[in-house]
Amino acid sequence: MFKPKVIGVGGIFFKAKKPSRLRKWYKNHLSFNLNPYGSSFEFRNVNNPDKVQYFLWSVFKNYTDYFSPSTKEFMVDFRVENIEKTVAYLRKIGTEIIDEVKSYPYVKFVHILDPEGNVIELWEANDDFFRDLMGPTNK
Repeated sequence: MFKPKVIGVGGIFFKAKKPSRLRKWYKNHLSFNLNPYGSSFEFRNVNNPDKVQYFLWSVFKNYTDYFSPSTKEFMVDFRVENIEKTVAYLRKIGTEIIDEVKSYPYVKFVHILDPEGNVIELWEANDDFFRDLMGPTNK
């Protein structure tokens, strides 16, 4: 029987009153390399050190509905293997799946609710494509 496994953190997203000003602060004072989505950080896969993977930091406007139905100020993104089987398993055990798996050349993702009402984004990344899409990182 398939059992999902989180293989890492893919990102941290949070709300801000003035996202562009906050991004600028992180850039100016903590040297974040910004891209249209936030800032990406490189790390190595422990089982395959030649493989570069990415973590995304991103700020959203306070009134975003991207975290809905959660009212929390943050959302964590977890990396998973085989997102379709993961969603099937979670659906079978009664987890609320907020949307359908969305596929892009660089990533597949879906949103779920944990038992406390936190929105969790599950992410299966194509790191090679992601690297080219996101540009410079904070390595």
